[in-house]
Amino acid sequence: MLILAADTSLPVLSVAIVRDDTLLGATAIEGRSSRNEKLLPAIDWLLGETATAREAIDVFAVTRGPGSFTGVRIGLATMQGMALALGKPVCAMSTHEAIAPARGKWTIVDDAGRGEFYVSVFEDGIEVIAPRLAREIAGERFLVSEFQQNGNVALACARRAGTIAAAGRLSEYADITPIYVRLAEAEEKLRRGT
Repeated sequence: MLILAADTSLPVLSVAIVRDDTLLGATAIEGRSSRNEKLLPAIDWLLGETATAREAIDVFAVTRGPGSFTGVRIGLATMQGMALALGKPVCAMSTHEAIAPARGKWTIVDDAGRGEFYVSVFEDGIEVIAPRLAREIAGERFLVSEFQQNGNVALACARRAGTIAAAGRLSEYADITPIYVRLAEAEEKLRRGT
């Protein structure tokens, strides 16, 4: 099974191609700005480097947050668009699920700004508490920032998607609704009337 995956929810944009859990290629670039200008060229470059035709891809995997509001939307729209054009499934998962360790109980932690954190809890790779905002963190921590220093989020997403597909669970991951956890700053201002 050939899987193309992308993560645009975090400051480092990443793309990966995996065939049956074997890495064919991956790239990661600074993605804080202009994700819409970087994602498709990164995908095209990776497809070219691996001599992979878009039509050969079996599953399009993508993270859906929490993270950058704009980034999440760009990643979901791009991967859904390619999947729809080719009649292939999308496997969308939380950014935290993509990188959650397969063993043990972990609190996945990412900086949400404003003195807050996005946190979720996974036990043996299964989400037991969905992403939410927190100011204090309990439990064994798995830091998204540390994962990004040594790992590729899109690669983790692709491998997780392969496991999901092999278990016949792709339909459970068809929801492409972004996981925002909180309102965008503009929406928050509207709500407060400022």
